[in-house]
Amino acid sequence: MNIILLGPPGAGKGTQARLLVEDRGMTQLSTGDMLREAKDSGTEMGKRVAEVMARGELVTDEIVIGLIRERLLDTSHTGGFIFDGFPRTLAQADALGALLDNMNQTLDCVIEMQVDDEALVARITARSTCGDCGEVYNDQTKPWPADGKCGNCGSTNQTRRADDNEESLKTRLLAYYKQTSPLIGYYYAKGDLKTVNGLGSVEAVAGEIKDALG
Repeated sequence: MNIILLGPPGAGKGTQARLLVEDRGMTQLSTGDMLREAKDSGTEMGKRVAEVMARGELVTDEIVIGLIRERLLDTSHTGGFIFDGFPRTLAQADALGALLDNMNQTLDCVIEMQVDDEALVARITARSTCGDCGEVYNDQTKPWPADGKCGNCGSTNQTRRADDNEESLKTRLLAYYKQTSPLIGYYYAKGDLKTVNGLGSVEAVAGEIKDALG
């Protein structure tokens, strides 16, 4: 099963992707992670990525699609793929669809994680993560343990993103609504879209996603 998680920054896509990896044996394809790995890989595609990034330029859609193609060709990934952070635009959605068709694969579901902007801003400005294992915490709903250690791995490395502040988040939300939100109508028209309430608890959202995926 191949799926896309759609939603604004802070909607919880990364957390839910991690749960799907654990529960279903899926592979999360995060654009940022793929680019960082490719840059250090020494492969032909990796060298192209390194050159572009060294010039301070944005990596082209063609390169990202090439990286995704390499992952889809890896037969060790049998649980399907979660596309996280891609596609972001209609052009990228068309390119991904063409790639999957070319490789005789399908896009089985697109999950939109709906959120309220004000609640999202409140959630994200209170967010922190474990710098070692990636466990997500929230000052109100899931505070960092009082003993100063991550409840998942025991690390004391609590981190906060520099752009997890109200002004930066509003800028990121504006970019999402301009570039990425048209994908909601695009995938709805294709009959691929399912919607869940992204503001529920982690467990509640995971349950809705499980129902949506069948």
